[in-house]
Amino acid sequence: MTDYWALVKDVWTYGIGGTSLGDILIALGILLVFLIFRQFFSRFILRRVAKIVASSSNKLDDTLATALSEPVRFIPAVIGIFFATEYLDLSGTPQVMATSLNRSLIVFVVFWTLYRMVDPLSFLLGKIERVFTSAMVDWLIKAIKLLVALIGIATILEIWGIQVAPIIAGLGLFGVAVALGAQDLFKNLIAGILILVEKRFAIGEWIQVDGVVEGTVESIGFRSTFVRRFDKAPVFVPNAQLSDVAVTNFSRMTYRRIYWVIGVEYRTTTDQLRQIRDGIEDYITSNPDFVAADKATLFVRLDRFNDSSIDFMVYCFTKTTVWGEYLKVKEDLAYAVKAIVEDAGSGFAFPSRSLYLETVPGSSPELFSPPEQSAASSATEEQSTSREEDLSTESSLDGGSDRKKQPKPRKGDDGGDGT
Repeated sequence: MTDYWALVKDVWTYGIGGTSLGDILIALGILLVFLIFRQFFSRFILRRVAKIVASSSNKLDDTLATALSEPVRFIPAVIGIFFATEYLDLSGTPQVMATSLNRSLIVFVVFWTLYRMVDPLSFLLGKIERVFTSAMVDWLIKAIKLLVALIGIATILEIWGIQVAPIIAGLGLFGVAVALGAQDLFKNLIAGILILVEKRFAIGEWIQVDGVVEGTVESIGFRSTFVRRFDKAPVFVPNAQLSDVAVTNFSRMTYRRIYWVIGVEYRTTTDQLRQIRDGIEDYITSNPDFVAADKATLFVRLDRFNDSSIDFMVYCFTKTTVWGEYLKVKEDLAYAVKAIVEDAGSGFAFPSRSLYLETVPGSSPELFSPPEQSAASSATEEQSTSREEDLSTESSLDGGSDRKKQPKPRKGDDGGDGT
């Protein structure tokens, strides 16, 4: 029993790696105290700071407070780990590892804070956004975040004695090999940058690429552009495909065109044609929904004589480019055109077909009489009929005689001797 308690005392004294279990428990207690303080710090102090910041009119401090809240919550845990390792008073390899751990945690908090501050400070790129686009600014923000993360990882690796330079050199050789097999990826990346620099389209705009897609741009990525069609189906188009073809950007229309061909009946008189033309032109020029003739092309003219109608050409532009509003303006124009044509006493023409009769309607129809047979053809038919009847009779008689006639027996055929 004495030996057992001596063994327990030895384990308690020397513990793990020469550190007593009592010191380890005290170090864990120190860490636990800081974790509890972290909860108190997050629940009361940070919330109080958030309320103070929210009461101000400046939005920058709100975004900064939100971005820095997570790294700040982690600081008490880092301090607790530092004091716990210092209390253990480690030496040798454990001391080196503890020091590297504390340094790594500090570096992690610093670069995490910088990473989170990129978004709130992106307003500094406002002047760049005027030159390029908001999508280009988003790309720059992502690139800055990636750079901060890579520098932080490299710093932590250096703390643990891992050389970063050979890794970068190896990645360079690996990158060359990858580049040879990923030419399309880099082609799409460069095409995406050109799209943003040239400002072909932006997020939220309506574009059309013949034979590829038509819809609203939702995002412009490093490799592809996300376009949502009007039937709500998502389409991911490679950037290279968008940079090599013509792209129609309907969202940047200054005005929206209406081009109609209106056909009226041929019975319409010259005065009625002038009345219709003047009425449509007056409606368009007096309506504030349409663009004036000095700012955009406006034509209401008698255009041509078609097969079934006399055609007017209506060519004008609406001020609105929004599809729903454009349809409403076009609908009102259609109502007005119909009313103008009806008020003029004319009507709309449509393809028709005329039938011309050789006889006067109401007269008796012409009777059809089959041609009469000639006397020669009748005699020939009678002769052929009688010949067929004679042949039929002869064949029937021959068949009957064959059945009735029997050969006469000759003398001696019955087997007698003739006596």
